[in-house]
Amino acid sequence: MPTQRFSSFRPGAIWPDTDGVHINAHGGGLLWDQGTYYWFGEHKIAGPEGNRAMVGVSCYSSQDLHNWDNRGIVLPVVEGDEDHDLVRGCVIERPKVVHNARTGKYVLWFHLELRGQGYSAARTGVAVADNPLGPYEYQGSFRPDDHMSRDMTILVDDDQIAYLLCASEDNQTLHISQLTDDYQRPAGRFERVFVGRYMEAPAICKHEGRYWFIGSGCTGWKPNKARSAVATSIWGPWEEQGNPCVGPDADLTFLAQSTYLLPVHGRPGCFLFLADRWHPENPIDGRYVWLPLEFIDGHLVVRWRDEWDLSFFDQQ
Repeated sequence: MPTQRFSSFRPGAIWPDTDGVHINAHGGGLLWDQGTYYWFGEHKIAGPEGNRAMVGVSCYSSQDLHNWDNRGIVLPVVEGDEDHDLVRGCVIERPKVVHNARTGKYVLWFHLELRGQGYSAARTGVAVADNPLGPYEYQGSFRPDDHMSRDMTILVDDDQIAYLLCASEDNQTLHISQLTDDYQRPAGRFERVFVGRYMEAPAICKHEGRYWFIGSGCTGWKPNKARSAVATSIWGPWEEQGNPCVGPDADLTFLAQSTYLLPVHGRPGCFLFLADRWHPENPIDGRYVWLPLEFIDGHLVVRWRDEWDLSFFDQQ
């Protein structure tokens, strides 16, 4: 039987890969590299323990953002070495990969919780590779700038300086840290933003000289109202702009939570809002909500659509 081909996005629906299996790349981030998109995410398993019984970081590739080839596990958990950070039983979340033009390396960042410690470790892990598909070599874990780090994302700015954004201080405050030239460690400068606002699930992009942010409140696996903000400097001050979502279940972020804002290659000013619908009782069945990001009168807007494709941006 020929594999079904897709030419549109259907937010919240089962999304088969080219083998006909629902894509397993949750809490993910995307990288465009030499004509191909790479989607990195948390590889979940079935059943109520599926969020903690980690397999590792999965990767899928696509040329059109609709049809995805399963490229396997690019950073697996470790078997047998009880002292290793990534021993089976650890928790790996929100993996993001960026390319360093200076070194040629692909750098994978992720939120790491050590086995048997719940969510108290609050660390970031780093791994590097010579190509997007790895193998990724683990470089260790740490608390950035000696502070807690949970939900996180990475932004590479126009000048190739990279920044880590992470939920810190027991999720009370977001930290923004500049990274070293090789993108593998904090460089020493960081700022506390959204102090006391309990922001998680950070997603960020840059458009027309301004930085645009979407995040969520802290309600565990349950969806809540998205939050947005804008700034002219990555360091702030950040102006909160409220919930960017419009449509059914907009006050619950369409029953999802933000994970990434993706610039569409070859379409300047065009971005996708990427979010996850978590299914904690059966995590492998988590769904993906991908919608166009609109910039209207100085605000972000994410409008629900049952089905859409990239021709949406041709009408803007």
